[in-house]
Amino acid sequence: MIENESVEIHVSGMDCVDCTLHVRKAIADLPGVSSVEVYLASEKAVIQMDPDLVQLGDIKGAVEKAGYSVLDQNSAAQLSEENRSFSRVIFILLGILFGVVLFTVIVGEWLGLFDVLTAFVPWPVWAALVVIIGYPVFRSVLRATLQRQIIAHTLMTVGVLAALVSGQWATAMIVTFFMRIGDYVERFTTEKARQSVKGLVDMAPQKARVEREGGEFEIPVEQVEIGETVVLRPGDKIPVDGAVMSGYASIDQAAITGEAMPLEAGPGSEIYAASLVQSGSLKVRALQVGAGTTFGQVVKLVEEAETRKADVQRMADRFSGYFLPLVAVVALFTFIIRRDPMATVAVLVVACSCAFALATPIAMLASIGAGARRGIMIKGGKFIELLDQVQVLLIDKTGTLTFGKPEIVDIELLNYGIEAGEDEDKVKLEVLRLAASAERFSEHPLAKALVYAASVKKIKLVEPQEFRSVAGFGVTANVDGKQIEVGRRRMFEIQNKFPEDLKEQLSIEDSERSLIYVGVDGVVAAVLAVADVMRAEVPSAMQDIFALGINEVKILTGDRQQAAADLVGQIKKDMSKAPVIKYSADLLPEDKIRIVKEYQADGYMVVMVGDGVNDAPALAQADVGIAMGAVGSDIAIEAAHVALMRDDWSLVPEVFRISHRTMRVVRINILFTGLYNLVGLSLAALGILPPVLAAAAQSLPDLGILANSSRLLRQK
Repeated sequence: MIENESVEIHVSGMDCVDCTLHVRKAIADLPGVSSVEVYLASEKAVIQMDPDLVQLGDIKGAVEKAGYSVLDQNSAAQLSEENRSFSRVIFILLGILFGVVLFTVIVGEWLGLFDVLTAFVPWPVWAALVVIIGYPVFRSVLRATLQRQIIAHTLMTVGVLAALVSGQWATAMIVTFFMRIGDYVERFTTEKARQSVKGLVDMAPQKARVEREGGEFEIPVEQVEIGETVVLRPGDKIPVDGAVMSGYASIDQAAITGEAMPLEAGPGSEIYAASLVQSGSLKVRALQVGAGTTFGQVVKLVEEAETRKADVQRMADRFSGYFLPLVAVVALFTFIIRRDPMATVAVLVVACSCAFALATPIAMLASIGAGARRGIMIKGGKFIELLDQVQVLLIDKTGTLTFGKPEIVDIELLNYGIEAGEDEDKVKLEVLRLAASAERFSEHPLAKALVYAASVKKIKLVEPQEFRSVAGFGVTANVDGKQIEVGRRRMFEIQNKFPEDLKEQLSIEDSERSLIYVGVDGVVAAVLAVADVMRAEVPSAMQDIFALGINEVKILTGDRQQAAADLVGQIKKDMSKAPVIKYSADLLPEDKIRIVKEYQADGYMVVMVGDGVNDAPALAQADVGIAMGAVGSDIAIEAAHVALMRDDWSLVPEVFRISHRTMRVVRINILFTGLYNLVGLSLAALGILPPVLAAAAQSLPDLGILANSSRLLRQK
């Protein structure tokens, strides 16, 4: 049995949500097509199909029959560039032309010049002008009608025909002209919303320099194979996710993480596709290529985000489906009651159904694209809407609020082994040097904390002699001729090296911190406190979260009760106001899911923030799961609904701000569109708004939606 194939095609001519629905239906009706996703932002369709039952030519034919075009990769790229040029230059010229024609129409209508023109110019000339100007629109309407579909231009086309039948040739021609202007306005509006998404896609590198057969060759990035050596020089855009084999370089990773500070990469460093080499040279072993890279997953998520519609968007889409029949009914009653063909035509052409369809997705696309550029991956408008309604925030502790790895936070010297008059700081560094050297080859996490602390202080370690590890207790080794013991208190107590009076000397508290004791030549010389350190930006971020209206914050951890209590105290100590922060400790992963479900059962909307690995089930269960530091983590990106591409807690309140701003813009868009249509239909039905002005007016809501939604692109 042949499995379904996944085919991706580029579709040109889609300007609003209705267009994606028509393309989807045209493809889905073909035999052998199992699923179709059509993306307005990236102008493409992804089809799962049985190649024995349907061919690419059949799909292309169905799309073209629906009134749209299928382009190859080169043509799509060329059209995208043309669209950008169009947005910058042609739209300005069309705006000037629109203003001139509108002024002429108003003056001509006022002076009654159109009646004179209609009588003077033969009707075949007017008919030819109408057909020539409106041909693309009329063709789309005819194709849709043959497929038993009603599109936004259907009623306007009926209005043009009604004007022609009534002998209003000049009116029909001007209405047709404004229909075409309206098309360009919609195209411009949609293109502006796409720019944030397309700008992200354009960051993808196209070429790669690889080592093959003893030489370097520049090849298309899609031809790079996993395991190959990629050569990078200053100014290169990194084409793969990989591990640095040799060399040193400064890497700008803003395209992935949104982080402004460059990464100093060297042997062993992990780097990601679409990052930029600012200085230095590297040789990198390719670990992921193409769509498998972190950047490839980011682009895929942004493209797919529009399929996860918010409830408010679904409502607008449903209303769009009822709006055109409603307008037809209003037009019918207008004709029956007023017996005025021109008022009926005006009703048909003033309706702005596409404006309803654009009100929500334009804002969502703008926010999702802008967020992605800052390292905030939101998987769809659905989650933007849910974030606006959140009441409870649950937070994993280890690796989320903290760094998730032990660090040396304090060193206390004891009387034993310390000579009078010695500089205490120098002695502490010496104790750290001896302990870290002894633990140099140990794989224990606490040993790594010692070695890391020594590296931070630029302490040169020596190779230990006679190294011996005692499971569950610690290590012993000879360092510079001294017998060094590093381990738990129990190791010294068993050897009677921990006298009773030593306990009284200890000032370091054993709370959330683990204690490491260091013995030098049989004497306990120091105790080192090790803890999982809180991220510095957490208190200010938590303050912002409460200010944004979150009712309850609760920390979930598998650590001890005291460790959780100490962390909460530390957070509140650094906050200007100290609200209630709850916590639950000694939890297993299944306990976190249970807590999420309990809040949901009580009717709360819940957000869960975690590191995306052991928290993946709870992230998936929450109404919105936010994964911290998701860069390079497939688990985090798949499990969460929002992925933060760097470990920065200031991004968490920003996620909520994005949601609040976006939903505010959406509500304004919908309210503006509704009022505009209500006023327009009323004026047209009463005969106050003539058809030519109605046709001009119907394209203005799209510009209003664009202007309002564009604010989201400019947010910092």
